[in-house]
Amino acid sequence: MTKNALLLSAIVLLGACAGPQVTQTQQLAETADAPYDNVLVISLFKSFDARRYLEKDIVKQLEAEGVSAVASTSLMDSRTPVTRETFLTMVKNHGSDAVLVTQPVSLDTKAKLKDMNPQATYNIRSTNYFNVWSVEQTEYVEPQGLELTHDIVLSTQLYSVRDQEPVWAIESKTKIVQAFDQRGDTSVIAAEAKSIVSHLSKDGLLSP
Repeated sequence: MTKNALLLSAIVLLGACAGPQVTQTQQLAETADAPYDNVLVISLFKSFDARRYLEKDIVKQLEAEGVSAVASTSLMDSRTPVTRETFLTMVKNHGSDAVLVTQPVSLDTKAKLKDMNPQATYNIRSTNYFNVWSVEQTEYVEPQGLELTHDIVLSTQLYSVRDQEPVWAIESKTKIVQAFDQRGDTSVIAAEAKSIVSHLSKDGLLSP
């Protein structure tokens, strides 16, 4: 499995995950024209589906804060060039005053074999002897399972359209543990989106 496939698997098809740990890498510039009320949301994964999932949840969280937002993937398809010119056209068409960009920084995946729990059935019969029973035990043992641990680091930057430069940035680290063949929900994406927008709001970047 390629690194890109592992990243998509870790983001979309997950097992148990810890909440993202966020570190601020750029404080809001004093000269920034914040707060913002019309945000273009962009994620830069190689998988179009991964981009779409995260952007959709970030837009949902921004709208809950009363901010107008649009996902770049709602304005394009997988064949649209992912270029500066493409996004500048979106900014112009939607009157955005800020652009939120999230992209992967690193992915570290570790695998280990995990013993599975055996299951046993019992067949108990009486015998011709007082208080003596015949017990037959059948044990079913599954083969060892492969458990994957993904450590993902995402970088999120907020760009001012007026200044055309980043005015704020964070990095978030998320640990996901999943079985190799496990398919689960997408709660890690919702948690990531909620964390990003929560920090934007706390730092005064969103117009109330």
